Amino acid sequence: MSSSNIPAIFEVFKEEENIDHFQAGQVIFEQGQAGEVMYYILEGEVEIIFNRERINCHGTGEIFGEMALIDTNIRSASAIAKTDCQLISINERKFILLTQKHPFFALYIMRTLADRLRKQTAETFLDI
Repeated sequence: MSSSNIPAIFEVFKEEENIDHFQAGQVIFEQGQAGEVMYYILEGEVEIIFNRERINCHGTGEIFGEMALIDTNIRSASAIAKTDCQLISINERKFILLTQKHPFFALYIMRTLADRLRKQTAETFLDI
């Protein structure tokens, strides 16, 4: 996703001071860990790994890790920095604040989840 396609809602992060930095190859979180935050990728690429297999790659302007934040279950996959990354972590408090102040933020999250589910479902059925 190019920076011109980044949803306007994420403009609020331009002034964010708490930015997490990860070097290429660094583990951001591991499958099975408790998930207390989701991430917005300010810069870089992140690979999503499920049972040692790459299932997705997210880039600048995208989110990941939202499932564990929303359903409070453990992480269903691992996330590893593919390139050097700058990430903004969004905990539950910040997530609720964003959804209250910017209802389209919640809609964006739901659309992202639906899109990923559709793609994963299609890939699953193509493999049968």
